[in-house]
Amino acid sequence: MKLLVVIVNFRTAALTLEALTCLLPDMEGLDASVTVVDNDSGDGSLEILEREVAARGLGERVTVVPSGRNGGFGFGNNVAIRRALAQPSPPDCVYLHNPDARVRPGTLRTMIEFLDAHPEVGVAGTRIHDPGAGRHASAFRFPSILSEIEGGLRFGPVSKLLRKHSVWASTPDHTAEVDWVSGASVFLRREVFETVGLFDENFFLYFEETDLCRRAHEAGWKIWYVDEAVVEHEEGAATGITNKKKRIPQFWLDSRRYYFLKAKGRTGLLLADVAWVTSRSLWRMRRAIQRLPDPDPPRLLQDFVRHSLGLPRAE
Repeated sequence: MKLLVVIVNFRTAALTLEALTCLLPDMEGLDASVTVVDNDSGDGSLEILEREVAARGLGERVTVVPSGRNGGFGFGNNVAIRRALAQPSPPDCVYLHNPDARVRPGTLRTMIEFLDAHPEVGVAGTRIHDPGAGRHASAFRFPSILSEIEGGLRFGPVSKLLRKHSVWASTPDHTAEVDWVSGASVFLRREVFETVGLFDENFFLYFEETDLCRRAHEAGWKIWYVDEAVVEHEEGAATGITNKKKRIPQFWLDSRRYYFLKAKGRTGLLLADVAWVTSRSLWRMRRAIQRLPDPDPPRLLQDFVRHSLGLPRAE
């Protein structure tokens, strides 16, 4: 199987070079190459990457490509994927690999062997291990109105009742079919892109892999989580979104809204927004009464409501 690894870099040159250090030994004996797309970092990342690739003699296996602008995760990956699909001999599979991820030895071969043995699988994600927190979520269910209620209420009996609708279900401890997998470490067959198209570039960051998996699923492809293939990944190291002291980014709210609008229509989006606000409001009341800690970013409910109403964010 001919494999293309794609890394999208935005001001993470050091992390990207570390990722390459782990990737290249795992590519030995495989028909594989890497394309690093610099999303107009503007901090010298492009020049650093080009210089280091040349200095380390990696030019035969690693190509650094400037995207021209910072169009987001899907946009950056599309730059490399379009370029690869236009070649006379395009790759059989594309592996999307975060700059802050590190493959464990044997990961690439394990995934290629899995896909070779399961031609009905169009998208496959690896197990993701956080060195500081252990196994973390990397396989999920599609978002829905009921998932918004479950995620917002954070109430044991309700979560148990809606367990089959929770997006953040426990990642399986064995290889299994799932709804969608994390874009931090995911393999996609070339035929998936030929069937459903590339990433929707209206998503800047987050929900783009959810949308692509949803489209692949609707087209008849299977999405699987492969527990035997492991990637180390410190969640949020490249994006900083896990910093709970910061307000939720505008692009996350934009991406969530666009996902529900695209997948569920205007009525579905409205119902999902109502479910989100109602459940979070009830959670805030319970938190105040029981004096529970607040795990949410600052002003999350206010930012969400204003965004849903089309109002600018209050400073």
